[in-house]
Amino acid sequence: MGGVGDYNVNGNLSYVGIADGIEYIADGETLMIDDLHTDAVDGAEDMNIVGVRVVMSYGEDESGGNNPVLCPGGQDGADTISGTAMHAGFNGTAEGQNNGGGGTHDVTVEWFNSSMVGATVSGLSESEIISQIDSMGAGLGSYSAEISVDAEAGNEVSALPQCERSDDGEEVTYSVELIVFDYTIAPAFDESEL
Repeated sequence: MGGVGDYNVNGNLSYVGIADGIEYIADGETLMIDDLHTDAVDGAEDMNIVGVRVVMSYGEDESGGNNPVLCPGGQDGADTISGTAMHAGFNGTAEGQNNGGGGTHDVTVEWFNSSMVGATVSGLSESEIISQIDSMGAGLGSYSAEISVDAEAGNEVSALPQCERSDDGEEVTYSVELIVFDYTIAPAFDESEL
């Protein structure tokens, strides 16, 4: 291992799926995605697992107000879809909205110093850099995720009963993925000194 100096840190992030599906989630309900474990992933013990992400996409299934003659000017309400990813003491939450149409977002939780990726790092030894970008097995073990929906019915200009809108939830397509970082560390050379 090299001593304190300047090092180029390069590498590639890849994603390994551990769960996916399509679920209808009712308004106010939470889908629990648990019983996920790296034991189910071939070669996981040899991977530098540095994070987890939950990717979600969704549409809009609001109903009512579909008659443009009787119910002009109404629009669908934006629903909020929240996702949470958890592993050991690491967790994160993010939310997105379909804004009356479709939407997609993800929640990412990382336990490595991603600012070093593709950078020249100065003032640290090679082993100090490794301690910040190699998970040292911290990514092994159980994982879980949650997805919840807060559905909102849109508005309607007309007060006619047949124009009333309702939104009972959303269909969410999701995937839970491990984030794997394969890296190289090499001494940085100042070309002007060559």
